[in-house]
Amino acid sequence: MTGMPLASGGPSVEAREGLWTRRATGYGVVLALLVVSYGLCAVQPSTDPSPWAFLPMLATVAVVFSVTGASRIAQRVSWVVLSAAGLAAIVAGALGADGPVLAIPLSAASMIALLVAPWVIIAHQVTRRGLDLEALLAAVTAYILVGMFFAFAYNLMSQIAPDPLFGSENPDSLGNQLFFSFTALTTTGYGNLVPVGTGGQAVAIAEAITGQLFLITAVARIMRGSSAGRGTPTPA
Repeated sequence: MTGMPLASGGPSVEAREGLWTRRATGYGVVLALLVVSYGLCAVQPSTDPSPWAFLPMLATVAVVFSVTGASRIAQRVSWVVLSAAGLAAIVAGALGADGPVLAIPLSAASMIALLVAPWVIIAHQVTRRGLDLEALLAAVTAYILVGMFFAFAYNLMSQIAPDPLFGSENPDSLGNQLFFSFTALTTTGYGNLVPVGTGGQAVAIAEAITGQLFLITAVARIMRGSSAGRGTPTPA
């Protein structure tokens, strides 16, 4: 009958809007943590990651699991693993540990964390519709996480390889690796930093392809959500 409210077992429009607002705020927190992580990593004068820069990175992954509404089991497992990694980083930093013995595990752990986080975001976003602040922040967050993941891939290579990543003429540091990663991801290509080995060049090509594919799929996802929102019939 016209005018009668439709029965629905799902949450109300107001409840869904409130959830989206909280999640958009959560993505804002993730972006703030990423800025802190990037800043702490960018000022590193060497290729050795700082244990203190590792902590906000772990907090970023923890917030991502919470914002995306992962299952309780996944969140509990992530909290245990992230807490253990954070405690190990604090102990290492307090004891003044340095060198490859600390740098390689930190770099590898950062890679894993930065690989899991964008995957969780993308898996959550493909299940929802609508162009809103959450969708835009989620796309930007995942894109930045992918760039930082590749930066630590270069970092791990530089920790293992005997030769500098960018050759002997260019200083090799975590800050330069971050800078190069985002120029490769966005295919900007300034040319001031270029990997000299075939391994680094192969990763740079993979990153450039990943960056372009990500932009295509992210834009397509946002446009699909926008079309779905416009195509929703207005109740009489």
